[in-house]
Amino acid sequence: MKTLPLFRAALAAAAVSFAAPALAQSCGNSSAGFQPWLESFKAQAAASGISQETLQTALGNVTYDPKVISLDRNQKSFKLSLDAFMERRAPASFVKKGKGIIAQNRDLLNRIEQRYGVQKEILVAIWGMETGFGANSGNMNIFRSLATLSYDCRRSDFFTEELMAALQIVNRGDKRAADMKGAWAGEIGQTQFLAKNYLRYAVDFDGDGRRDLIRSKADVLASTANFLKQHGWIAGAGYGPGEPNFARLVDWNRATVYQQGLALFASKLAN
Repeated sequence: MKTLPLFRAALAAAAVSFAAPALAQSCGNSSAGFQPWLESFKAQAAASGISQETLQTALGNVTYDPKVISLDRNQKSFKLSLDAFMERRAPASFVKKGKGIIAQNRDLLNRIEQRYGVQKEILVAIWGMETGFGANSGNMNIFRSLATLSYDCRRSDFFTEELMAALQIVNRGDKRAADMKGAWAGEIGQTQFLAKNYLRYAVDFDGDGRRDLIRSKADVLASTANFLKQHGWIAGAGYGPGEPNFARLVDWNRATVYQQGLALFASKLAN
């Protein structure tokens, strides 16, 4: 989702199987030092086990993106009231469409619910609120966005880890670098996973040997369920305000209005 890093940074704080490199070149607040920084990053990413093929396909033609910096400085979506948020992210048309999606995908959603214990309406509500059920996953180059934000001084350490994780996704064969398109801050796929969370929680539910959160509906929904399960989702328990699983919604997104909106949207899909 477009404003996710501001509110979900804590979710990606846990270490993954690699450490972010201690870059020789410092961060910067303009494009002036970006290319030296990038060359330093690529050298240390290679030393961390990223192949030259991955580095070339992912970062070979990457340039600094001032649009990403502008978007990072102007995040406003979660300052809306609940009514305004619902109108933007879960309008009546989404409720109707979401109910149709549940009916059309009942077998898949039942299998996911049996495996992970997460109710189908929560998964479809997340899918709808994040990308309009996969219709708007973003078309920005993940590596350009993450390299720009890694170099930028505001949250350099956080996004450097995300950039390394995105390289790992390509390196392990889940996606080609050319397919890594997403939102402006590096969110990937139909439910907008950060790269580190992709590495930790993505599952191959369709059995094709790859964890594909961009094109595989089964992988998208099952991975979202796995994320919630791994964060303590209680199978069969309620998710509305005051109920056991409502507290788990903060693990998906830390914005109160998002949590309230998600629970409300899911409840409408369940009725």
